[in-house]
Formats: sequence, structure tokens, C-alpha cells
Amino acid sequence: MKKYVFEFLKRGICAMGFGPLVLATVWGILYACGVLEVLTGVQVVFGILGISLLAFVSAGITVVYQIDKLPPLYAMLIHGVTLYIDYAAIYLVNGWLKEGIMPFIIFTIIFVAGYALIWGIVYLFIRKDIEKINRQIRKG
Repeated sequence: MKKYVFEFLKRGICAMGFGPLVLATVWGILYACGVLEVLTGVQVVFGILGISLLAFVSAGITVVYQIDKLPPLYAMLIHGVTLYIDYAAIYLVNGWLKEGIMPFIIFTIIFVAGYALIWGIVYLFIRKDIEKINRQIRKG
């Protein structure tokens, strides 16, 4: 268990530096497009801290896929639920997701659709690789 905690921390810390860079890029684009006004110091601080935490948890939680005793479906469920809670909490704290049932429903639908799309693509690539390996084994 200690090895997984260390791996979680290592992955999280590595990803934390990219969160603020992505945030600054998005804010810059939104500002250039006239969508984002000038931010207050508090908004910047909460944005940087929030996105750093989001990146830390998002990268760290991928360690669940290395736990051999954990069935893949459970690992995917733990990963997905953790990401959902992580994103929703950070978005709410920073005001990026409006409070209310409808914004939350829309967020949930977009999150589930995006998560399913990404895993669908990953599945197709893995299946393609497995088929290639099986063909090579049969040729032998």
C-alpha cells in the first residue's frame, strides 16, 4: 500500500506544475476573445490553487490501474468517481460551475460523455494492439 501512496504523490506532484500553465493559457485565450474580464487577485489565487489540486488528484489517482488485486472495472469506477468529485468541487469553489441543479446535470452529462469517449478510444487502441499481438503469436 505504501508503494501506491508514494506513486500517487509522485504522479500528483509531477502534474501540479502543468495545471497553472493550462489555466493561464485558457484565461489568456478567453481574455483575448473578450469572454473574460480582468480577474481579481483572489480569483487568480483560488484558480491557481484549485487547478493545482485538480491536476495533483487527476494524475495521482491513475495509480489505481497499477493495483493488481483491483479488478479493472472497479479501478475505472474509482478513477471516474474521484475525477468527477475533484472536478466538480474545484469548479464549484472557483465559480466555474454555477450552483443549481441544471448546471450540475449538464456538467454531469458532459463529464460522463467525455469520460466514456476517452475510455472508448483507449479500449479501441488496446483491442487493436491485442489483435496484433495475437496475430504475431499465431504466425509464431
